[in-house]
Amino acid sequence: MRNHTMVTEFILLGIPETEGLEMALLFLFSLLYLCTLLGNVLILTTIISSSRLHVPMYFFLGNLSIFDLGFSSTAAPKMLFYLAGNSCTISYAGCMSQLFLYHFLGCTECFLYTVMACDRFVAICFPLRYTVIMNHRVCSILATGTWMGGCVHAIVLTSLTIQLPYCGSNKVGYYFCDIPAVLPLACEDMSLAQRVGFTNVGLLSLICLFLILVSYTCIGISISKIRSAEGRQRAFSTCSAHITAVLCAYGPVIIIYLQPNPSPLLGAIIQILNNLVTPTLNPLIYSLRNKDVKSALRNVFPKRSFALENK
Repeated sequence: MRNHTMVTEFILLGIPETEGLEMALLFLFSLLYLCTLLGNVLILTTIISSSRLHVPMYFFLGNLSIFDLGFSSTAAPKMLFYLAGNSCTISYAGCMSQLFLYHFLGCTECFLYTVMACDRFVAICFPLRYTVIMNHRVCSILATGTWMGGCVHAIVLTSLTIQLPYCGSNKVGYYFCDIPAVLPLACEDMSLAQRVGFTNVGLLSLICLFLILVSYTCIGISISKIRSAEGRQRAFSTCSAHITAVLCAYGPVIIIYLQPNPSPLLGAIIQILNNLVTPTLNPLIYSLRNKDVKSALRNVFPKRSFALENK
């Protein structure tokens, strides 16, 4: 029953159907990863250094920048390492750690997007009570809750994955360790872990997306009651960036984890969009077109203020 050699390391086969494109992908993904790091560090530094941005909206945006930095760094460095011609092996512990961090940070971001939608709901629907409702203590509790919720979610999924024996093939047909790629390598029946994993991730994303939609439905009703066109435009502009980011983040997750038999190539493309493109776009979507952030950037980097004014 146990005469197979237990797997101690896995081989990452990379992105399906991209043989011969390693150098081009290395250049493209390195550029995206660098932009992700620079953009989110810039936004995080600006929020911390500017007292004008020490409000709930930017507090959660700072959390989002931290998560984007960690989320993109979960899979990108190893992928860039083997695209450069280095070893594509990863230890068993490294593979499971990658899986845990990916779901921990991904789930935390889902919760954070939901909290940010609630923050916009309170700001627009209850503007006079906003500072009372979204006080420092409430924001700290909500931020801590997103961390803890993501951690519990990742522990459940990682525990189900680790308890299965891996004693056959060690070739992961993907560019990083994720549940759809690792579970088929198990020696025993992995149907329970697969059902729980896919259902947990997919339904959790749908529930969070539903709460966000409810929040924005209420926001839309409140905006429609604003008499001045300028007031409606200002209220809408504070929400449009968050709606765009939510669609970019939730779409890939729902597509991947609610498919009964996901295509490896389609899954890889969607994951790359989720892991590298969305964290790169978030600083642009949320902040660089925001007047308050532009003003704070001028104070932090005064020598470059002329460039911002010309945009």
